[in-house]
Amino acid sequence: MTVGAGFKPARLPNPALHETVEGRATLAVHMEIFDISVPISKALPTYEGDPPIDLELWHSMARGDLADVRTLDMGVHSGTHLDAPSHFIPGGRTIDQVDLDTCYGPAQVLDLTAADTPLIGREQLAGSLAPDVVRVLLKTKNSGLWTRAEFDPSFVALAPDAAQYLVERGVRVIGIDYLSIAPFADPTTVHRVLLAAGVVILEGLNLSAVPAGHYTLACFPLRLAAAEAAPARAILIT
Repeated sequence: MTVGAGFKPARLPNPALHETVEGRATLAVHMEIFDISVPISKALPTYEGDPPIDLELWHSMARGDLADVRTLDMGVHSGTHLDAPSHFIPGGRTIDQVDLDTCYGPAQVLDLTAADTPLIGREQLAGSLAPDVVRVLLKTKNSGLWTRAEFDPSFVALAPDAAQYLVERGVRVIGIDYLSIAPFADPTTVHRVLLAAGVVILEGLNLSAVPAGHYTLACFPLRLAAAEAAPARAILIT
């Protein structure tokens, strides 16, 4: 079974939400929610060298137990996750110390699927970012890799000059649609440029169903004590 079998990024239209203010007015708000997280299962590829995912029934009603209870065993960099500075910076903030307001707010999705290079450079970002954007998600050809059962080291990644450009622009969250923001051949440089500046890295997204544009991002990590990363449920709201 491949990850792509039966897996499509969720695009969830909300019904109208009616809000009454002291009985005087009713406001209908229409939202669309894109679930840009990948589903956690044994079929999900993990970064080379990381532990595999194991999701098993511990108690089972089919075996006579009172309820179904599962165990989950995986690395904290599995699937959709956030990297905190301590991932590469000694003494840096851990994931439970990341400001939660960083993980929620306006974001811009850049469509770079037409890029014919495995590295996203500064020139591909310059001129594309909105003036005050602080959360940026990079949509690349990587989103198609989730249909493969095995990890693919040829994924599109960020070049060091692009990472420095994002730091100079004041970006606080940078996301990408595979298991690392940095190229497989050099996992260190890009991570250190971003994390040393306090940028939170959101990896393991699936942006295949998301058009380029402006959204509200929510990507809150699990509160893992003193960890350098944590799984997250990431959504975009229009």
